Amino acid sequence: MVSLFIAAVAIALVILFLAGIGFYLWPRSERDTSVPILPPNPDFYGLFAEAPSKTGGKVKELIAQRELAVAHLIDRARQGDRSVLTEARATSDAVYDRALGELLEQADSDAALLSLMSYIAQNDLPVSSALAQAVAASWRKSPDRGSTAKALHFAALSDDAAIYGETVEETMRFWREGKLPELSKGELRALFDGEFWILSARTRSSGAGFVLKRTLDSARRELETAPAIRQ
Repeated sequence: MVSLFIAAVAIALVILFLAGIGFYLWPRSERDTSVPILPPNPDFYGLFAEAPSKTGGKVKELIAQRELAVAHLIDRARQGDRSVLTEARATSDAVYDRALGELLEQADSDAALLSLMSYIAQNDLPVSSALAQAVAASWRKSPDRGSTAKALHFAALSDDAAIYGETVEETMRFWREGKLPELSKGELRALFDGEFWILSARTRSSGAGFVLKRTLDSARRELETAPAIRQ
């Protein structure tokens, strides 16, 4: 009886021992220690960025304000307000040219054009190609010593080699035809050479500038060989 009890206890101990070993050797999944990744906040655009809708709205607002300001400047130019040129120049070259173009349309007489020319010269404002051409057109009607000097000067201020070259050629034609008797050969040459240096270095060295130099060389040779009575 005692031996059976001892045997039963021994079997129970063996079973417990085997169960402990099995539990220890049973495969266990590793513990997930990673930080869960959350989906990004749909309202987050970076540490320092603004929402695209807000940024785009500000840009559109600025563009609209600029267009309104430009439209106001052009409207003032249509009304003949010359002071708008200073503001237009501070905006951009394109806006300045538009404003000057509107003022040119308002200058419907030689007197009005001369007044606009004086305003631009007194305020040291840029001369556009359109203004230089308008001055040349007015000069052709009645060329004399003073208007010739102005036409050459404004052509040079436009920094357009082609316009300046055309004005030189027309001046020589008027001189040949005897329409500029008060201008001597020496005075003409001094005018041509002096106004040439008003052109920018970039324009003087351009392809059009090369053609202009040939035009001036031709004018110099003609003036040098012209009869002395023409002086």
